[in-house]
Amino acid sequence: MGDLVKRERITSGYDEERQTFIADTAKLEKRLQQSIKQQDGNVVVDGHYATSVIPKTQVTKVFVLRCHPEKLEQQMETRGFKGTKLWENLAAEILDVCLYDAIMNVGIEKVCEVDITNKTVDETVSKILSVLDGKKNCMAGTVDWIGELERENSLDLYLKHL
Repeated sequence: MGDLVKRERITSGYDEERQTFIADTAKLEKRLQQSIKQQDGNVVVDGHYATSVIPKTQVTKVFVLRCHPEKLEQQMETRGFKGTKLWENLAAEILDVCLYDAIMNVGIEKVCEVDITNKTVDETVSKILSVLDGKKNCMAGTVDWIGELERENSLDLYLKHL
């Protein structure tokens, strides 16, 4: 969705502080509906706010990919994230924001949480396909970064930025 928003300028402005475009979700929802209607079969929509712009009735499964905050911080810094945008994203991961939004928008029965920390793309895809093929259960509520960070004595390192 992010690429589509940028490519087709489906924005309502630009956030200077976070150095990112602000998606116009009403226009994006309409554009995605056009795209979905043109497709045969299942469609994969990738984006943090996908469950806000795709009607619940059109959603089969939502996969919320989770990553340990320390690893996520390293990956984001490598990609040039810093300051407010970095810490907001880490806070969202620690506080389960995407998981919560997905559950609220489509229901817990459609949401599958996948911890991708130290997993390859192939391993992640394999896990997702196993769920879609009915070989593994779809589960949410399996990742607890707050508890994990407390056990590692590193929660305070992240909380000081919130």
